[in-house]
Order: sequence, then C-alpha cells, then structure tokens
Amino acid sequence: MTTSTTATIDLSTPADTVWQLIGGFDALPDWLPYIPVSELREGGRVRVLTNEEGGVIVERLERFDDDARTYTYSIVDAPFPVTGYRSTLTVHDVDGTGSRVEWSGTFTPAGVGEEEAAALFQGIYRDGLTALRQTLGA
Repeated sequence: MTTSTTATIDLSTPADTVWQLIGGFDALPDWLPYIPVSELREGGRVRVLTNEEGGVIVERLERFDDDARTYTYSIVDAPFPVTGYRSTLTVHDVDGTGSRVEWSGTFTPAGVGEEEAAALFQGIYRDGLTALRQTLGA
C-alpha cells in the first residue's frame, strides 16, 4: 500500500532566493543541519548523504526543472523502513515577495505500519523546513 505525506512552509523570502539556496541537488548541507555531508556521483545524478550519526543515504535525481523550481528524487539505499520512495521539493512564488516550499513523498512501508512510516517522513520534512526558515533568517 503506497503512502504519502507532505509538509509546507510559508516564507517571506522570494522564491528565487529560496531556490538559489535549496535548488541544487547537492545543497542539503547548506540548509539542513542534520545532513552535514553530500557527495555527488554519476555526473551529479546521485547524491550520497551522510547524517549526523554517520548513517549513509543514497538518492537519485529523477527530475529537475530549474524554471519551475522543483526536483524529484528517489532513495537508492537508506536505513528507512520503506520501499519505492520518491520525493519532490518545490518552491512556489507567493505574490512575488514570498514563497511556499513544499516537500512531499510517496513510499511503501516495509515492516512498519503506514502511520509510522508517514510520521517518520512528516517529521523529516517538517524539521527540514524549520531548519530552512532558520537558515534564511540567519
């Protein structure tokens, strides 16, 4: 059974400015404190992330649209209890002066219930967007 979750945050920062910070597939360490290391492979199509505890997450860029300020990626290898994970990060323009960032994912729970898997990624997205707000406010 495929499950999905989405988190959004409204920012007073223009969409283009937010996208400049988060739009690079290798940019997570620039705004996500719990991902201090990102290494690109396969010509930039794969990123190998290392979290604060030293855990490794490998993700593949599936789709990138700079004009629409969005990209979609899948998990190749990670210690998460899901399969078939695909996520999209999008920065929407709000009245030319602000932005709404949306981070969503779909996945199939593996060995855990739908609610537990959804809560895991909801927490990751929510914490990530909170960190983004803090980075932009710094």
